[in-house]
Amino acid sequence: MSTKIVNRVANSQLKTIDLEELYPSGERVIIDIKRWLFQELILKETEFREHLKNYNWKQYKNKYVALNCSSNAIIPSWAFMLIATYVSPFAKKVVVGNLTQLETSIFYEIISNFTVKDYKNKSIIIKGCATKPIPETAYIQLIEKLQPIAKSIMFGEACSTVPLFKNTQ
Repeated sequence: MSTKIVNRVANSQLKTIDLEELYPSGERVIIDIKRWLFQELILKETEFREHLKNYNWKQYKNKYVALNCSSNAIIPSWAFMLIATYVSPFAKKVVVGNLTQLETSIFYEIISNFTVKDYKNKSIIIKGCATKPIPETAYIQLIEKLQPIAKSIMFGEACSTVPLFKNTQ
């Protein structure tokens, strides 16, 4: 007697969202601006501008860039803005901060542009296990976007989910 194996997960009405599939390709880099400071602490405007003018910005073509200062220098806002005028024409995205803040900013944009119409009144699984650095904030932002329209939201894998939300109306 042979029993046909049925993949109930594949045949279910569950919709899965895997944020890792939305992860954009491109190298993530930090530009540490302390190298352009006098004794890595003091911003001298004339020298700073000269360093920026003579720097090879083309190396950041199609990269995601975080601007940072690893020394304890006090950096005025205009300094980061000035750097952005040089690097922005080449980079995919520029933020002030670390790599975590860069990823958060990248995913904020991705989730903001994520279309949810196909998920209306559906049971949704937000896939959990990722090998890429998906920021926790991206999952929260996705919940905020899906909750008003979803039938239910779960987290994890189809074989083992954690229920997060169920619309009771």
